[in-house]
Amino acid sequence: MPKRIITQLNSWFHRDKIVSNLEFFQDIIIISLCMGLFCVMLIRLADMFLSFLHPLDLREVTSDILFILILVELFRLLIDYLQTQKISVGAAAEITIVSALREVIIRGVLEIPRDQILGISIFLLVLLGILIALPWISQFFEHVRITEYKNPQDSIETLSSDSINGN
Repeated sequence: MPKRIITQLNSWFHRDKIVSNLEFFQDIIIISLCMGLFCVMLIRLADMFLSFLHPLDLREVTSDILFILILVELFRLLIDYLQTQKISVGAAAEITIVSALREVIIRGVLEIPRDQILGISIFLLVLLGILIALPWISQFFEHVRITEYKNPQDSIETLSSDSINGN
């Protein structure tokens, strides 16, 4: 009786099919994000070039350039994810650093309250620490990785053959 229930449950839930379908839909979402980011980059680039027709505002041009660079890095991060199915922590930390510095550059250091400057400085130091420690962390986790994947179906078959043999 329990063997029949287990096999019936396994026939209802084919984990491999479910996981592959979910990964496919996740790839569709990432591709749509890439297309959206690309369109936003083109729009911001066109706006930046159109702003050159008016009197030049250095803060606005700097803001647009840094924003486009952030979008390019996000686009690169998504492309890397599509290729390797892993998020690059180093690239994400770099994007975050540029984003934080963009806000400081746009608003100006003298216009930001001292508490926020202190918070941004600590935040940037933590991100710098992550970037510096990343090679050592990746070496540590390389030794900890599980190298052998055990299929749940194999363990069920083993259990059912053991119960048949009387073990």
